[in-house]
Amino acid sequence: MKQISILGCGWLGFPLAKSLLKKGFLVKGSTTTLEKMSVLENAGIFPHFVTLSAVEGQNNSNDIDNFLSNSQILIIDIPPKLRGNSNDTSTALSMTFVAKIQNLIPFIEKSSVEKVIFVSSTSVYSDAISIDLITEKTIPNPDTESGKQLLEAEKVLQNNSNFTTTVIRFGGLIGEDRHPIKFLAGRENLENPEAPINLIHQVDCIGIIEDVLEKNCFDEIFNAVAPFHPSRKVYYSKIAQELDLPLPKFDESKPSVGKIISSEKVSSVLEYAFQKPEL
Repeated sequence: MKQISILGCGWLGFPLAKSLLKKGFLVKGSTTTLEKMSVLENAGIFPHFVTLSAVEGQNNSNDIDNFLSNSQILIIDIPPKLRGNSNDTSTALSMTFVAKIQNLIPFIEKSSVEKVIFVSSTSVYSDAISIDLITEKTIPNPDTESGKQLLEAEKVLQNNSNFTTTVIRFGGLIGEDRHPIKFLAGRENLENPEAPINLIHQVDCIGIIEDVLEKNCFDEIFNAVAPFHPSRKVYYSKIAQELDLPLPKFDESKPSVGKIISSEKVSSVLEYAFQKPEL
């Protein structure tokens, strides 16, 4: 029976862990909240309190070693969290997440982990791009600090020959309790009304990760968004009406910029069929 360690049992990692348990995996899950330890344990997950430091030598080696012990696969699902002034684009800020991944590497190297899945984002691709369709062959050029951190972390992991890494670049994440319309409803002067959406439902995130595991598809990069790309104005207005929320109002005085992310590789290589193709 294979054992998997999931670094980050949050909005996606926790339901993923529960789904993998049903498929017969032994699952170790990490949290940075002591109160959540019992939640993981009650779900049948082996809980571990793990916090990563960006400062070399300040990680609790016992916690990380125990978390990775006897696992063949590690799933990393911890998004970059920028701290401090939002206008600060200093090297120290932008490298914080990358430094955490770099400091994790020695622990992976000396563990039993052979394969890594890194949860990344389509934010590694620029919005202000002239290419209509983005594939895995498109050269990333992130606009945001989090996108820059994710791209560098991808490189750190995939360039390491001690284990094999597959990167999954998810689009905007939605689920039963999570949808952008909750933040956009009633707002005015929203930009890019004609930009296409690139979203993916939680159930498809889990399904794609499980397909990578089932088909042993490593040393790959996958873009993962639902094959459904109406404009922001059309989609969010429709969802607002369905949920009886105030309509968002868009600024149509400026040209829209955006991109369509292709998930064709997910469909062809993994033979994955989206469960929520139209969100």
